[in-house]
Amino acid sequence: MQSLQYSFSFSILSLLGMLFLPHHLSSQELNCNVIVNAERAETQDRAVFTDMEISFEEFLNNRRWTDDTYEVDERINCNLLITIDDQTSIGNFEATVQIQSARPIFNTNYESILLNYADRDWQFEYFEAQPLIYNDNSFGTNLVSMLAYYAYIILGLDYDSFQKQGGTPYFERAWNIVQNSQQSSRPGWQQFESNRNRYWLAQNILGPQFREIRNIYYDYHRLAMDQFEENSDESRKTILESLKKVQEINNSRPNSIGVISFFDAKSNELANLFSEGDITTRRQAYDILVEIDPTNTDRYKKIIAN
Repeated sequence: MQSLQYSFSFSILSLLGMLFLPHHLSSQELNCNVIVNAERAETQDRAVFTDMEISFEEFLNNRRWTDDTYEVDERINCNLLITIDDQTSIGNFEATVQIQSARPIFNTNYESILLNYADRDWQFEYFEAQPLIYNDNSFGTNLVSMLAYYAYIILGLDYDSFQKQGGTPYFERAWNIVQNSQQSSRPGWQQFESNRNRYWLAQNILGPQFREIRNIYYDYHRLAMDQFEENSDESRKTILESLKKVQEINNSRPNSIGVISFFDAKSNELANLFSEGDITTRRQAYDILVEIDPTNTDRYKKIIAN
């Protein structure tokens, strides 16, 4: 595979036409597509789910989340895939949500997944035409807090992929939402509920013990993926060095959400990237990947298949 022109599907969005540097012109930052799957919801009022999609998209896409400005075709493409698990009463919902985002790779029409995270702890109230009002400095509703939290996580990862530690201001805002949400009884915000929730995702991202994994997002994307068309072998070596650093982090903090979320986003891409090239590099990558991310071993087998 000497080119990045292989087929790679990013959910339902096409991310063609995005430019290399996404941070300095006009318009809002996000281009988020919201899909609500309400097949499990036992209600005759189906219009509320269409209204959700429109309202959530407008909240995410029409709000200014940073001080930077973007052209329309520079906005960060992302998905919010909401599966309604239950409607416990009128206007009260429980859901599982998949949050996805990607960034373009220089000089290609390929997009690299930055975030592919499943949040199974969405509980929220919503009625048709309900205004969504958010303030960075206080807890409003669980719904707007969750939407804003993931907006800042998406922004932070995107900025980190273009500049080392560039996403810090946005991760700090996500953490501030976590702190403000401690007064809420809703799941996902508390330290002792689970090691895979919104609290721990933000904590891992900002924690000093995981600082290196944020640098890896820059090395992986800016120094390797953006250079892949010019020198694929050197790019693979750079990614291999990044994997060695992830291995060190995993050895000191096994099963951390910071490492797990990295592979949730990258496992398919890594299998494709290392399925060609120097066999020594490929074997080293395979050994590291199956050690750190054994659940995807079958996917990684293609790396050493030929």
